[in-house]
Amino acid sequence: MADSEHVARSAHGIGTRHDLPVSPFYAFAGAFAALLVSFLGLGLLWSRSCLTGGPLPAAVQRCADARATTLALRALGLAAYLTLLAHLLLGPDDPARNPAPAAVYALFWAGLVPLSLLCGPLWRRLNPLRTLHLLGRALLRRPEPDRAPPAPLGLWPAALGLAAFTWLELASPAPASRAALLTFLGAYTVLQLAAAARWGEAWFARGDAFEAYAGLLARLSPFGRRADGRLVVRNPLDGLDATERVPGLAVTLCVLLGSTAYDGLSGTAGWTGTLQTSPLGRTPTATLGLLAVIGVTGAVYALCTAATRVRGAGAAFAHSLVPVALGYLVAHYFTLFTTEAPHAVALAVGAGPGPVPEPPLEPGALAALQVCAVVTGHVLGVVAAHDRAVRLQPPERAVSGQIPLLVLMITYTLGGLGLLVA
Repeated sequence: MADSEHVARSAHGIGTRHDLPVSPFYAFAGAFAALLVSFLGLGLLWSRSCLTGGPLPAAVQRCADARATTLALRALGLAAYLTLLAHLLLGPDDPARNPAPAAVYALFWAGLVPLSLLCGPLWRRLNPLRTLHLLGRALLRRPEPDRAPPAPLGLWPAALGLAAFTWLELASPAPASRAALLTFLGAYTVLQLAAAARWGEAWFARGDAFEAYAGLLARLSPFGRRADGRLVVRNPLDGLDATERVPGLAVTLCVLLGSTAYDGLSGTAGWTGTLQTSPLGRTPTATLGLLAVIGVTGAVYALCTAATRVRGAGAAFAHSLVPVALGYLVAHYFTLFTTEAPHAVALAVGAGPGPVPEPPLEPGALAALQVCAVVTGHVLGVVAAHDRAVRLQPPERAVSGQIPLLVLMITYTLGGLGLLVA
């Protein structure tokens, strides 16, 4: 593998099925049993919605909302962004000596997962694009636009942004090159700031792919904010259930699921051979493969939710895909984050080029973590879908009406585990 692809192609899946601590048969059987038992148990014991939460102490609220806290977080996010741009503009075009590629793919992209789970919706306060928008408005002395983004847009811009970024990471010819990263970041920043200039700061919550991505993951954090801005500690599934139903939500999550599925597929010997021998060339073939996997992921979701016969089921049950996506993200990016992120930090603070740290887990433990992450994500998806279904469906159909959703989770689980052990 070329050096320019080292960071984006860093192994974060199971290399062979021999790495698994159990046979693939037992992995599949255990996953199927976990989903089936959870589905039956919920149907018998969970007959009404019962997800709740409570407010954090007022002192914590005051500290979190203090102007000094806000300014410090904004300054930190902007400083990190400017440092990244400096390394891309002035640093060597070699991922082994330039921390920028690892910072983008490992420290930022993969690091948003633990940040959002542990700290809730913190990224929106660190987001450098919000800070640049506010600074630009202050310098130009322009008031904040009073028009909101069009409601039909929903999360569609975020879905497109995520698709573009995952293409850069997984299908582009040189994902870790300075030119590719500068082009993407430059174009993305200009588009985001132009949209914010038209629709105001409210644009970023839905139009910025990374803020939307972090916000969805933060739904599973034990910390969050109510609609009135009050900080709460909560059952994470309660935060998940409060996910706003907006256009493009299901598409955004299917892009996340499909791209991580393609990430697993791209590491298999069969797909590697296809890329090497395709008459179309590597990049067009990889692009078509990525789009195909995302399309299949979305089609399976659309078919299964339509079979529930619940009006608007695609939007109503989209929130149940968040823990599923989280499971895949943990399984596929754990090694990348724990090896390349420290390497990026070391290079950024002036340490010379050195070997990338070894993964913190042995192959068997890593395989167990990956399988557990995928299965747990799907079980939580079943729980979230069930809690929503008992509110939307009459009691006599509360269980039978969810069978298509169970089929969906089983299909995604077996597909995800299949890619892990391939």
